[in-house]
Amino acid sequence: MNRIKQGDDVIVLAGKDKGRRGTVSRVLEDRVIVDGINLVKKHTKGNPQVGDPGGIQEREASLHISNIALFNSATKKGGRVGFRINEAGKKERFFRSDSSSVD
Repeated sequence: MNRIKQGDDVIVLAGKDKGRRGTVSRVLEDRVIVDGINLVKKHTKGNPQVGDPGGIQEREASLHISNIALFNSATKKGGRVGFRINEAGKKERFFRSDSSSVD
């Protein structure tokens, strides 16, 4: 089970955007796409039948899941995530650093 989900607030640990925060928009196997992070320029060919002008477009590229960490708003840092069963018998994620619940 992945420790990072769509909609999570994450911080980048490595790469050209190190230290920046964003929200996960998609999770792909062992990679994630974060809104506004790891922007690359893509050269696209126009398609007049669809109305696409083409040119140079900027879009988000994926990041490896090991290069991001879930952002802990209590400590204002990235934190490691674990799983545990709460009193109601439901599985929940928690930060290993301070044992507070993520969700």
